[in-house]
Amino acid sequence: AEMASTGGRCVLRKRATMRFAFTIAAGVNSLLIARTCAFSLVSTPLRRAHLSARTSPSSSSSTLRSRTLSSLPGSFRPLTMQAAADAAADGKISDEALDVSSYKPKSSFLKVMVERGFLHSCTDIQTLDKKMDEGPVTAYLGFDATAPSLHVGSLLQIMILRHLQQSGHKPLVLLGGGTTKVGDPTGKDESRKMLTDADIQSNIDGIRGVFDKFLTFGDGETEAAMVNNDEWLSSLKYLEFLRDYGTLFTINRMLSFESVKQRLARENPLTFLEFNYMILQAYDFLELNRRYKCTLQLGGSDQWGNMINGVELTRRANNGAEVFAMTAPLITTSDGKKMGKSEGGAMWLNADMLPPYDYWQFWRNTNDDDVLRFLKLFTELPLDKCEEIASVKGAAINDAKKVLADECTRMLHGEGVLESIHSTAGALFAGKEGSLDDLPKADVSAEEAAEGVSVVDLYMKLGFAKSRTECRKLIQGGGARMNDEKITDIDTKVTKEMLEEGAVKLSMGKKKHGLVEVA
Repeated sequence: AEMASTGGRCVLRKRATMRFAFTIAAGVNSLLIARTCAFSLVSTPLRRAHLSARTSPSSSSSTLRSRTLSSLPGSFRPLTMQAAADAAADGKISDEALDVSSYKPKSSFLKVMVERGFLHSCTDIQTLDKKMDEGPVTAYLGFDATAPSLHVGSLLQIMILRHLQQSGHKPLVLLGGGTTKVGDPTGKDESRKMLTDADIQSNIDGIRGVFDKFLTFGDGETEAAMVNNDEWLSSLKYLEFLRDYGTLFTINRMLSFESVKQRLARENPLTFLEFNYMILQAYDFLELNRRYKCTLQLGGSDQWGNMINGVELTRRANNGAEVFAMTAPLITTSDGKKMGKSEGGAMWLNADMLPPYDYWQFWRNTNDDDVLRFLKLFTELPLDKCEEIASVKGAAINDAKKVLADECTRMLHGEGVLESIHSTAGALFAGKEGSLDDLPKADVSAEEAAEGVSVVDLYMKLGFAKSRTECRKLIQGGGARMNDEKITDIDTKVTKEMLEEGAVKLSMGKKKHGLVEVA
């Protein structure tokens, strides 16, 4: 007991030391900011000529130009010392999510957001509703380039942009070429893996194509545009940035955000690099407001603190610009699981990372209690049709799940993939004649087949297991089958004789299947 007590005190002292060190570092940085900003405010206005020059899009971004807006510079008055002081005295938006559940919007976009379940919180929703009812509003949503493909967890945000455009407004897709270099700490227990510039660019190249399937890009008033925040973030000069915007952030305010407090409460420290992410995200909104007259930031509810930071900065630095933030709920399944994940890993949106059949099967396996909600969020079926489809009970709910799977797959991969998907599903689950060509495949060479290939290696090759240990647990738990027969021995091999009779089917549980063939 004495040893346990001593260990507990050590952990508490460790955490207290970490918090104290972070507070000291933050305080020193705050003093440096205050010193440079005090000099700046006395000597010159905050809005200087060299800063105006930085707001025009970089000529080096030719790869995005085909779908990027022309710069729309506004006329800005200098932010004087008195204006900065007045701004500091302004009231701040609460870090608590604003309850907008009882609001009845008039604009078509916000009506869709409320009726289909997209709206979680919003700043000054009455004013935003009025503006959206009067004419086109430009809104943006950011996507960091942390992987070569987005996954189903990002689909909600893409659907919001789609509804925004269909309601007569202009969507901006902001690719986080700059912010990915820092890494968003929101909701993370530890720092993100640092990516090279080449990795980030490769990820951007992989991500960008999916938006063409949901949005119409062009130069028109309501046509979408794609921009990359690396265009302005990588050219920032640290001292100039602190001098120009340091007074518009306070350490006290930043530490008050729930996302920061949650991370500080965990054992893994929040690095100063990650602490700056919210500043860069806020600056994104400011730049987009100046360049493209963007007045609305969209995002997930876990980004609320970062987003209101951007609203406050843009209002103060752009002479009271009228800007807004709106969040959508974080989607979890009825059994509490995070949306976009499955037993086999992330549900990627790119076909080269997840076959269309697996994508269809993901939606087909939706929990009964989630069918209506997902029909509203991830399809464009009329609401009354969604209610009708999901109102069935018992085994008939499977037909509703097939409608959901068809609609979601059609929107992402096109009508053409559905026929072969239905054929594969019929052959697997309904005993019908059909092709299994849509199933994932593991090819083996003739030499490998002659020696026999371990099912453990094949399950890993199919992507059904990430490690040998995971695969062994699957087999020992009775979840692995070969040609519909349970595998009981972890040393089982697929032999040349088996493959001479045709492809061998390996199954993980009842719903995930793959084929082994000789290349």
